[in-house]
Amino acid sequence: MIFPEHCKVVGVASERPCGDRVYALSRYLLRKTDGGYELLEVALDPSKNRVMREIVSSRILATPAETFHYPEKVQLNDRTRLVRLAQKSGYRCTVFTGFEENMTFVLDPDLSDFLTLHVYDVYPPRPTLSASLKEMEAIGLFGELSVVFDHHIRDITTVPADVYPCRAAGYTRTLDADPLQGGERVAGCLTARQLCTECYGTNFTLENICPLEQIAAEPFIARCCRSEREGVGTWDGKFGAIVHWGASPVKIAQSVQELVRQWRAR
Repeated sequence: MIFPEHCKVVGVASERPCGDRVYALSRYLLRKTDGGYELLEVALDPSKNRVMREIVSSRILATPAETFHYPEKVQLNDRTRLVRLAQKSGYRCTVFTGFEENMTFVLDPDLSDFLTLHVYDVYPPRPTLSASLKEMEAIGLFGELSVVFDHHIRDITTVPADVYPCRAAGYTRTLDADPLQGGERVAGCLTARQLCTECYGTNFTLENICPLEQIAAEPFIARCCRSEREGVGTWDGKFGAIVHWGASPVKIAQSVQELVRQWRAR
């Protein structure tokens, strides 16, 4: 796969105001033809310190018949999405236009070299970690990391329980509003167990819904309400990052970046 790290190395050759010279940073040219775009790789004359330089050699990487111009403007920094769109196009080369009219391309799209991060979260209410990652991915925040997020979201409404964590999720009987009478099945985690034991004794059964109980693959990122578990490291034999239940987008993004850095350094 060829997917330029930055659109600044991609030039668009539709006019020739400077003859056969092109911008000094250009390494690839998208040349408009009657049949569509063709993609060229170019080498420029390094001997002259000019903004516009002569081409000393070039080769065609994709012909117009092999190239598809995606019709909608996209976020060029959302690299994972662009590779997926390129795969769906059915062409060897897919050309993309950004919101500011910059252009780039994906040639022979392949996600096999992207790192898969497994996301573990629960709902209802909103699966904050998973949702935040999707929002940040959409604006291109993780584009340079070359990662794919695989979301594992557990629906805790399917857990057989008499009492659930809180009213915010829409349950009718919850730990934050209703006392236990004894013998209940409680959907909760370590914090819920401690609360119930301290307030009502031990006559209850806990159905553990903590996202950390779901972890089956690495590297992972998961949400947990125990602040002492935060950080990057190994949990139950799997390497990953744990963020607090109420972690901000900045904290989540920093955790992803640190997780990827440590994983690739191992």
